[in-house]
Amino acid sequence: MRKILVFYILISLLIACKKESKDNQVDLDRHTFENVDKEKDSVFNEVVEVPAKKTVKQIKDELEAKGVKFFDYVDEKSQDTILMQQYFIVFLKKGPIRSQNEEEAAMLQEAHLAHLTKMYELGYADISGPFGDDGDIRGMTIYNVPTLKMADSLANADPMVKAKRLEVEIHPWWAAKGFPLR
Repeated sequence: MRKILVFYILISLLIACKKESKDNQVDLDRHTFENVDKEKDSVFNEVVEVPAKKTVKQIKDELEAKGVKFFDYVDEKSQDTILMQQYFIVFLKKGPIRSQNEEEAAMLQEAHLAHLTKMYELGYADISGPFGDDGDIRGMTIYNVPTLKMADSLANADPMVKAKRLEVEIHPWWAAKGFPLR
């Protein structure tokens, strides 16, 4: 009889533990689903603003207001109006003074990169980069400014150019507005 009583108590304890574990799992599942529902609601309730696509006229008006030279044409295949804008490519060439020691050259390089970063952040330069060979032309920057004079002024403000480690050669360049690099 005693064995039966111990067996009954053990079975009761196991059932009670199993029930408590199941109740805890239900609470955990309910809590998890509540959190998921809250997150889902917050995601669906967020307003995602998609910038409205500008019309060709709006873009032309903006370019004209900035004094940027442009022209347009209709692409025969797509019938889209393509806006061509004038940019300025600045080739950074080896300058006459390249005798800086390693420490000076490193400091100039840091200042040069800071200058190019600033030009990009201010919207004056669209893309910059070095060439992969060891030729006389060391790199280039495409300036998105209205005049050659402005591009020249910004390029010559580069600390590497001021130190005459680099010199600039500038060319007007036409490209389709808004077309990405591939």
